[in-house]
Amino acid sequence: MAETKVEEGAVNEIEYDCRDAITDGIIDLIKPSVIEVDDRVRTVRESQLELRQQIDSLAEELRIISEQQKPTVDLETYVKKLNNSRRKVMLVNNILQNVQDRLNKLYNNVSKETARRKATLDPAKPK
Repeated sequence: MAETKVEEGAVNEIEYDCRDAITDGIIDLIKPSVIEVDDRVRTVRESQLELRQQIDSLAEELRIISEQQKPTVDLETYVKKLNNSRRKVMLVNNILQNVQDRLNKLYNNVSKETARRKATLDPAKPK
């Protein structure tokens, strides 16, 4: 009877090790992708911010020009289009911010899970 308890413990430990190995494999597989997507989202957000600043600058310049002289072309419609584009850029920027926040949370969860798994696999080592 004592022999079956030892065998059951060994089987449970093997199953646990196997699950940990699979979990670690999945985490190792996903982690680089999450980091890459996060970097790309950050780059796109920076580009969006730069584009928004350029649109704001251009809109201001057009406003100044239209105040100083009577243009032969009605610039008001172009200013409105720029403002609409600016709103769209801000909307995309907000969406990207939400995506980046979610990716950061996912990355933190992956890191915590990895640390937790390593701690349970090797409890003899101090943290």
